[in-house]
Amino acid sequence: MNPDDYNSHGMLRLPLWFWTILVLQARTWLLFVMAGASRQQGNGLLSLFYPDRHSFWNGIFLGIPPVVIFLLSSRRHLWPRIWQMSYWLLLAGMFATFALQALGLWQSMEEPNLIDIALALMDAGALAYWLLSRRLRACFDEERRLV
Repeated sequence: MNPDDYNSHGMLRLPLWFWTILVLQARTWLLFVMAGASRQQGNGLLSLFYPDRHSFWNGIFLGIPPVVIFLLSSRRHLWPRIWQMSYWLLLAGMFATFALQALGLWQSMEEPNLIDIALALMDAGALAYWLLSRRLRACFDEERRLV
């Protein structure tokens, strides 16, 4: 590894795909914030993406770990144990999100929505990257610190 790959606290810099995965996993929260910002169209925006309120609340619940990890990422040097555990927490959340999407697509009586299929494929890709990326895994290891 190159010394430029480390931040001022001696920790590996997080790859761009880490941030992309966090945005993907916290998409319900982002939509909720956008709906709150556009007051008149907010309810219509939420009902467009989440016609079923149950799936909206599932998304809010499963989006809590990515939001917390996003907030923790700038202070990860202060809480290394929590940071290490967040890898597994987000992995479990990605498995749950993908499983719920697959179940929803399988149980759907009507033709699957193209957006749902695209989101399921993006979640599968994010899950594969999370499991296979050595660089990302090294960002969560305490032994990889430069101190």
